[in-house]
Amino acid sequence: MIANSAARGVARHTSADDQVPVRRHPPAIVTGVGRVGAVESRAALTGLRIPPLVAAAVAVACLGLPASSGARQGEGTERAAIFYYPWYSTPTKDGRWAHWYVEQGGTPTLSTPYFPSRGLYSSSNAKIVSAQMREIASTGVGTIVVSWWGFDSPENDRLLLVEQAATRNGLEVAIHVEPYRGRTPAKAAEDIARLNREGGFTDFYVYDPDRDPATEWAEALAPLHDVRIFGHTPFAGRAKASGFDGLYTYDVVTWNGALFRRLCAQAHAAGLLCAPSVGPGYDAHLATLSEVTRPRNDGLTYDRMWKTALKADADLVTITSYNEWQEGTQIEPARVAVGRASYDGAWGKNGVAAQRAYLTATTRWTERLRGLPTQ
Repeated sequence: MIANSAARGVARHTSADDQVPVRRHPPAIVTGVGRVGAVESRAALTGLRIPPLVAAAVAVACLGLPASSGARQGEGTERAAIFYYPWYSTPTKDGRWAHWYVEQGGTPTLSTPYFPSRGLYSSSNAKIVSAQMREIASTGVGTIVVSWWGFDSPENDRLLLVEQAATRNGLEVAIHVEPYRGRTPAKAAEDIARLNREGGFTDFYVYDPDRDPATEWAEALAPLHDVRIFGHTPFAGRAKASGFDGLYTYDVVTWNGALFRRLCAQAHAAGLLCAPSVGPGYDAHLATLSEVTRPRNDGLTYDRMWKTALKADADLVTITSYNEWQEGTQIEPARVAVGRASYDGAWGKNGVAAQRAYLTATTRWTERLRGLPTQ
């Protein structure tokens, strides 16, 4: 997902129903499996919208919490979150392809510039999802931000599966509120309240809110409590006027890190949290025919973005992405395949070691993030 994509000729994400017209997934309601207790345990640290008396009690309780150390599974830092996509489908598991192929000239064409080490997988596969959560937890990342396209979407159907696997591996789950059909500020606020009430989710990231007036967002979000909501916008003033608690950038092409310090300074001056997004690169030419790319440069792009984020006094660092394969922003392991780029050469690694090079780098950077003082 690229900010201002229409102006630069980059296609936006479509929902998981973008490939071949087949049966719709039936609506699914998020059940009460979330960790409602996470609100009490995290509120003093994360700036949730909570009543003052509750906030004071939580702050006192948190004084006795032990500090975490190391990047062991289940001990991820809450200051690092990664965007995760549960929208991949295969004919064997789901009855059709989704988000692996696009039609070009009437012919289905593999649309990923890299090839997953796991092969072309289904996000409905519990073993795959569990392995992915273990992998993310091992890097020291503490939160996955799950792409969500409404209650009648395949992503919602898979949310419980993802949430359970994440919980088993000590990960928090946040919701990426995408621009699904019919989304308005009022509808998004209604859905956020429901996800919080029924699923216990407390962190939300709203993609591309600037398509709607700030006044509408402010009015819609004002009644919400016990949640923390980030707006995808580079404008701190607009984020504040919209009633968001913080902002994030997502786009790793336009926002290459050079302005992170200024962005976070403006956010903090407005009383907002700053969660700039870092990523390894960008290449969506197979999926969108766009010529806009950002080379990985054998890992240098990722390192530079992390460096600038850490120097920006960011409250959180968000990572674009774990597995957005069509845009080539993924850090999930990739293997050598004919006609596809690979991670060979990243940080001087080759072969099997290179497949996990970006996970290894993420572990190194989250350890550095953990060692920095909080704002």
